[in-house]
Parts: sequence; structure tokens; C-alpha cells
Amino acid sequence: MLTIHHLGISQSERIVWLCEELAIPYQLKLYVREPVARLAPPDLRAAHPAGTAPLMTDEGVTIAESAAIMEYILARYGGGRLAYGPEHPQFAQYLYWFHFTNGNLQPHLGRNMVLGRTGVPADHPVMVSARSRVDRALAMLEDRLATGPWLMGADFTAADIMLVFSLTTMRYFMPWDISGYPHILAYLQRVAQRPAYQRAMAKGDPGMALLLS
Repeated sequence: MLTIHHLGISQSERIVWLCEELAIPYQLKLYVREPVARLAPPDLRAAHPAGTAPLMTDEGVTIAESAAIMEYILARYGGGRLAYGPEHPQFAQYLYWFHFTNGNLQPHLGRNMVLGRTGVPADHPVMVSARSRVDRALAMLEDRLATGPWLMGADFTAADIMLVFSLTTMRYFMPWDISGYPHILAYLQRVAQRPAYQRAMAKGDPGMALLLS
């Protein structure tokens, strides 16, 4: 059976959400972060050389990385749902926005988190540049979401599932004020109304306050 190894308060929420949207059978194995270092526990680190979540096992296949896992599940179990194929006129745009989060927004948020924890002053040129990268990425999202309810317009896709962690749960690690982005805020309220998202967060991170505003 498809098994999703989910570390609480992590990017692996994406995979739980995807499985719920697709309504496919899966087993969920939960892990809790170590209390001081906030890292994955030893049993999860031992399950794969990457030592991180998400992690997926399925009929002898074990892979990490949220984007890779999502593409695997979509290809094997999606039945054409939540993704565009090469024949779709918006295939290139779908690919761009699917990879935008882990290729752009998430790394910039992570860079700001590391710089902040190492004590780089807010007015240091490196910090100023790092913050401007996040602001630029958020501005792109704001403009994109001004054109429709989801990243691909009327269609909710896996690109949206990839994105939401970085706008929500990631702010537990890297607080960021998104109050100046009305289209992003409205987007998050639409996400909050999706039953599959509600189920996924209740199963994967019960009791965690969802940063949807």
C-alpha cells in the first residue's frame, strides 16, 4: 500500500493533502519533531539517506522530495486529475507554477530564515537582497492570483498544493507579513474551504493553528 511518512509541521503536508484530494487509499505514518533541535526523529532519518520528510513507500519504491513524490502519485494514481499533460495548451505554465514554490519562493524563505538565525542585521546588503527576493516572489503570486481563483485560473491543480505550505506553515519557521497581498489572502481563504485540505491538516497536524491569514 502507498505509505506516506509525514513529519509534523513540515512540507510533507503537501503529500497528505494530495492523497486526500485524489481520494486514494494510503497509510499515514506520523513523526514528531525532536523537542530541542526541531529535527526529524531518528527513525525517520534512518528510513532514507535524505533523512527528511516527506517520504513515500509504495510497492518496493521509496522516494523523498515533495515534488518528486507528487509527480509519482499523480502519474500512478491521478488518472489525469490535478495536473496538465503535454497536450494541454497551458502545460508550460502549469510546469512553471508547479516548480515555482520549491525553485523560487521556498528557497528564498529558507535563506532569510538562516540569515536571521545567524544574526545578520536587517540593513545588511545580503539581508536586504534576500528579503527583496521573497517580496518579488510574493508580488508575482499576487499578480497571478489576481487573474483567477487558482494558479491555473479556474482549475485547482497540484501547483496549488505545492504552494500553500510556503504561504502558511512555513511562517512558523520564517514569519512573514502577507497582509499587503489581498489576492493571496483571498486565495488562502479558498484553500481553507476545501474539504480535502481540512481533512489532510486534521490528520497530519491535529491541533496546529493554520496560518491562513
